[in-house]
Amino acid sequence: MNASILDVLVTRKCNEALDIASFELTSEAGHVLPPFAAGSHIDVHLPGGLVRQYSLCNDPGETHRYVIAVLRDESGRGGSKAVHDLIHEGDRIKISAPRNHFALAHEAPHHLLLAGGIGVTPILCMAERLAASGESFHMHYCTRSRERTAFAERIERSTFSRSVQFHHDDSGSTFDVEQVLDNAPSGTHLYVCGPRGFMDAVLNTARAKGWPEERLHYEFFGAAVDLSAVGNSFQVRIASSGATIEVPSECTVVQALAANGIEIMTSCEQGVCGTCLTRVLSGEPDHLDSYLTPEEQAANDQFLPCCSRARSPLLVLDL
Repeated sequence: MNASILDVLVTRKCNEALDIASFELTSEAGHVLPPFAAGSHIDVHLPGGLVRQYSLCNDPGETHRYVIAVLRDESGRGGSKAVHDLIHEGDRIKISAPRNHFALAHEAPHHLLLAGGIGVTPILCMAERLAASGESFHMHYCTRSRERTAFAERIERSTFSRSVQFHHDDSGSTFDVEQVLDNAPSGTHLYVCGPRGFMDAVLNTARAKGWPEERLHYEFFGAAVDLSAVGNSFQVRIASSGATIEVPSECTVVQALAANGIEIMTSCEQGVCGTCLTRVLSGEPDHLDSYLTPEEQAANDQFLPCCSRARSPLLVLDL
């Protein structure tokens, strides 16, 4: 893993909403934790060897703790269930130092924060930071119901509560993404996090309305990659050695490289976190990730080998 590994203590576990629990993490030795900015996430090492990414949702000014919140997903890959069932107050776990691929653009004249469900974790941290720095913003928080709305009371007690609008599916308070985008002041930067369908709807609408990519900021919690639909085999060549490796249809580039003694740092293995980002010197990748922007994908000079493949017979990698 690229980031350093930290030993932390779970000092508090709390139910924040239906199926959502928060976890307060502090240094096992009582030391100050590495600093972070709004939008940052950490890798959490779970029992059984799983590693999952969770956004930090406490004040970046706090140096003594990190706070994450996790939605229990019965249909997921097992990470959220492991967090809920196997991590308790008093436990010692390992995490990475914070990384940030979802940073605030503080130069923006206005910020539009859109949260869907558990996607509120980085968005809330952003709202609190923007409020503290006196920057202009508005936040929309969409959930299925009030009982599934984590941190609702924290938001309602905040100094910026008037800048937040809640939308609950069961109350008829619908979220009109077109109207929200149309009403945004000129030069607004958009930040969105939540379920894939919610994010796709927001981003697709924004792009259709001509919002430039540099004003669209987003973070996916999970990729929607269907590897079963990708049946092509191809080759990758290692630029430093000239070694050419076959990537069969049934395995990823990372797996094929590992089978030949070439290890690449990975974390999410879903094309979300960017840990395994690798330069492409020649060939055309088939981008299946949720990390690179459309412009970055179109450049075809880098790809995520944990999930992406190749459109050309050969990719030459800067390894």
